[in-house]
Amino acid sequence: MKTVRRLLYVDLVSSITYVCLGFLALFIFFDLVDEMSSVGVQRYGLIHAFAYVMLQIPGHLYELLPIGVLIGGVLVMARFAQSSEFTILRTSGLDPQRALKILLMLGAGLVFVTFVIGDYAAPLSNRTAQLLKAKYQGTTIAGQSGAWLKEQQRYSRYAVNVSALDGNGDMARVRIFEFDTSGRIISSTEAPHGKFLNDAWLLTNAKRIEFPQNLKDVAMEAAIDEISLNVRQLPEYRWPTEINAQMVSVALLKPERMPIYDLFRYIQHLDNNGQSAQLYEIEFWKKLFYPLSCMVMLMLALPFAYLHFRSGGIAAYVFGGVVTGISFFLLNNVFGYIGNISHWEPWMAAAAPSMIYFCVSLAAFMWVVYKK
Repeated sequence: MKTVRRLLYVDLVSSITYVCLGFLALFIFFDLVDEMSSVGVQRYGLIHAFAYVMLQIPGHLYELLPIGVLIGGVLVMARFAQSSEFTILRTSGLDPQRALKILLMLGAGLVFVTFVIGDYAAPLSNRTAQLLKAKYQGTTIAGQSGAWLKEQQRYSRYAVNVSALDGNGDMARVRIFEFDTSGRIISSTEAPHGKFLNDAWLLTNAKRIEFPQNLKDVAMEAAIDEISLNVRQLPEYRWPTEINAQMVSVALLKPERMPIYDLFRYIQHLDNNGQSAQLYEIEFWKKLFYPLSCMVMLMLALPFAYLHFRSGGIAAYVFGGVVTGISFFLLNNVFGYIGNISHWEPWMAAAAPSMIYFCVSLAAFMWVVYKK
């Protein structure tokens, strides 16, 4: 069986590698063409655009691996069936259960590789790429309205807005609104720049406005123009907080590009401060279940080895594998959106595509192998 495993593993790994390299070449080409419009903006040159595109490779590879596993697996299994190699292996004692076990062992290794790429390589390279672009273009990493976060402290509640992160990973255009336990505003602080410390933020050139608290709401409405505000301009202002750089990054960047641990901490932060964490919980569970789809795709490819044909037809099966892989990718995204809108259990929305394809692959395997 060692010889059989070596034969299958070498062919499968080679085929999967070639398929992934082919898809990556297309992504690199399209990304590079898209980046040409940014070349020449301040100090952003062609070499920086090429480096930015190269740093996107781990993220693309993470998304492509299940599709590559399916297409590569279908290609190898269909070729084995066409050349009767798999028939020879079956007559030599390779029963369906043993064949499935061999593929699942390879699938476990691919699950580990996918997890490492998705949880370590892709987040790090994506953040490095964004910082590189921000540094040489003189722009910032930002969403449409920046990152909005809340924090509950002992005597006050805070609403915080960070518009962007600059090329050094520091904050740009920071606003902090402080409220008392009854919801009345106490102060507001604005600063063009801020840095992350271990347990605080250090804001530079901060403008702090403190609102008087000894007036009733009616009096404030009647004499709003006569209220004197305490306005101070501070060279530095230190705000103690548990909101760290990773939480701000999660709020600014796409959650699917963040490590699982950072997502988990951010979800806890949202729950502790009474904010909805449905979208981030779905992404958290998707990052847990997505690597397992590589094992499911190998199971889906195995029935192709039991088909009977000697000439032609292999292209049609490979095309079917491509369509199936694309449908899984689309279904995985669609279920995330549907789960968020319909308020499904996060783990259910994340696991549904893999479970559907697992059932399909198992049914196909049973039908093809035992149909006689």
